[in-house]
Parts: sequence; C-alpha cells; structure tokens
Amino acid sequence: MHLPDPVELVDSLMAAGSLAVIVSTGGGSLAIAHLLTTPGASGIVLEAIVPYARSAVDHLLGGPQQTYCSSRTARRLAMTAWQRACTLNAPPERAVGVAVTASLASRIPKRGEHRIVVAVQTFKATSVASVVLEKNTRSRLEEEEIAAALLLEQFVEACCETSSQPIAGGRSVAHRLRANEPVEHQREEAIPAWQDVLVGTRRAVKIEGDTEKAVGPAGNTTTRRLLFPGSFDPLHEGHRLMARLAEKITAQMVEYELSIQNVDKPSLDCVELRSRLTQFIDRPLWLTHAPTFVEKVALFPDSTFVMGADTFVRLADQKYYGGSADAAARAVQQIAANARRLIVFGRVSDGAFKEPSQWPMPQALRDICSFVSQEDFRSDISSTQLRPPD
Repeated sequence: MHLPDPVELVDSLMAAGSLAVIVSTGGGSLAIAHLLTTPGASGIVLEAIVPYARSAVDHLLGGPQQTYCSSRTARRLAMTAWQRACTLNAPPERAVGVAVTASLASRIPKRGEHRIVVAVQTFKATSVASVVLEKNTRSRLEEEEIAAALLLEQFVEACCETSSQPIAGGRSVAHRLRANEPVEHQREEAIPAWQDVLVGTRRAVKIEGDTEKAVGPAGNTTTRRLLFPGSFDPLHEGHRLMARLAEKITAQMVEYELSIQNVDKPSLDCVELRSRLTQFIDRPLWLTHAPTFVEKVALFPDSTFVMGADTFVRLADQKYYGGSADAAARAVQQIAANARRLIVFGRVSDGAFKEPSQWPMPQALRDICSFVSQEDFRSDISSTQLRPPD
C-alpha cells in the first residue's frame, strides 16, 4: 500500500492556498511524516501536534473526554487545530484544522472495534469520515497506512473547497478497504451566524424560529432581558422547569444564551452547534462569543439571569480567575453592577440538595439574588447523565 505522491500532493496543496494545523492522537501520524519530509510542506502545514497519551488530549481539549476515538473528540481536536491555525496568522477562510483519532491493532488485543475517525474544520463546514476495520486481519502498520491515507484524502477534499484547481493526491481510500468496511461521512455547513460570532464580526446574534435566520447584532441586545445562559448539552426538563418558574417570577419570556466559545475549551463546531440549535426551534436563542459571566452581563446589561447553584458558586470562586482573589473580587463587582437580578436554583451535589441561599457568597451578589427554594424547585436531572455516548 502506498500513500499519494508527496511532492505532487504538496505542490497542489500549496497552490490551493490553505494553511493547516494537523493533530494526530497517534494513529494516522504517518500522514504528518509523509507531508513534513517533503520540501515545501512548511508553506501548507503551520503546526503538527501528536497528543499521544490521554492526558495530553485532555490538556489540549480542556478536560477528560467521554470517549477518545469518536466523532466528538475528533471534531474538538479539529476545531482546536483550526483555532490554532488562526492564531498562527492564517486568515479564517484559508485556515484548515485536521484531526485523526484511531483505535488500531496493539500489543494487547483490543476488546472493541478497530476504528479510525478523521475530522476537518474549515470556515465553511465541519466534516467527519470514519471507518471500522475488520479486526485481526492487518498489521498495525497496514492500519496506520489506512488512517494516514484517510487523513490525507479528507485534507485534500477540504482544500478543494477553497480552490478552483483540481488537487492531486486525493486518491480514494475505498479501494484499500474491504466490502464490509464502508467509510461513513458526515458534513455540516456553517450558518452565517456561526461564522460571524466565531471570528468576532458580531459578539451576539439572535436566532428565532428558523435556525438559519439570524437577526440582531451585538449592538441591539438592549437591556432588561430575562437570559438563561448554558451549554444545554442537552437541554432537558430541568432546564425547562427553571425557565417556566423564572418567567413566572419576572413576568418576562426567557431567552436562552449559548456561547460558542468556552473557557479553556475549543469552540462549538458546526455539527455540535446544529445539534444544540435544534433544541430551541420554539424559543429565542442568543448565540454569543461570551464564555465568562462577566462578558455575558456586559453584553446584556441590566438583564436578569437564570442559573443553577453550580454556576452561582463559580461566580466568586478564585480558581476561575487564575487563582487571584483580586480578580475574583473585581468580577463580582462587575456582575453586581451590570446584572439587574440573578434567579438562582439549587441542585443535588454529592447526593444532597444544596440550597444556594445558605452558601457563603459576597454580599454584593446576594443583594441582587432571588433564591428559589427546594419546595418550589428540585430536579435531579443532569445533562451529563442524559448525554448519549459518542
């Protein structure tokens, strides 16, 4: 088995003008060597990263992953790669993030499948290609070559999107596979709102009804809204009950807020965003680039915010401000000065229901809080428990 001719591949990719960061968690890393040992590759590949240990993947993605060889993990790595390409001065429309996760033949036979997942992130779309290999029929090197070939194929296809010229090297992986090893593809186009918020053209975009229709730039957020921020991964009945109670308390309609960027984590990719947006077809949602609560209250001044006890406690926790007591104190003062009101709901923690009204918190925050008692609200539902395995 042979990979595409590297000189031909590099020349064509350079002509396409794409600038890439490649991430391999081990499997498929032959593709990196295949490219980087070829003269001219520095004009295409800005960086190559091999987070081989799980702890290295966790560090790169900001925490442990539910599964390590999966579409979600590959997409997060590809988004991280795309963002790194942008920080390395690639224009967003030319940046490409490519990632591969793989579970291949090893010294100790695997109980699970031999799987390869390649994800590619561009300004236009998120793409995923995955294949399950027949076990115990190939050597590790043979499986590695398939992973590298699939990565290069997907990389070429992504670059074709931004080039008017055909790109050499996109040889099909299909002929290398058996009839019972189909490659599954998933692709989600970026909606304009995602592009605008991701690159900072707008800090916030309101999406109502039709998820493709974005209205209202950041300058039109206005004041005195009832906002419910969250990751909503997924939205569940506990969230809906909190929203209904908050609406009853304030006599306002809840508007949800979802930041595509989280602190120390990659932005939401197009597949992930589409999944989250479909949960809000019947309710208004603000898509923002406001990962911290300080940024949210600055973006929506004089508004009332709905939150759970875990979010409330983090507002004054020094570890979320680089361990600085001064930074935490400044953040508390900014929240207290900009937010009109906080409606706080308790939740189960360590097997017991915690009443946030009983927790020691700065008086400046307590002064703007309305605490919902356990008698009025209790939900033991957790998004983590409801999240399906990838």
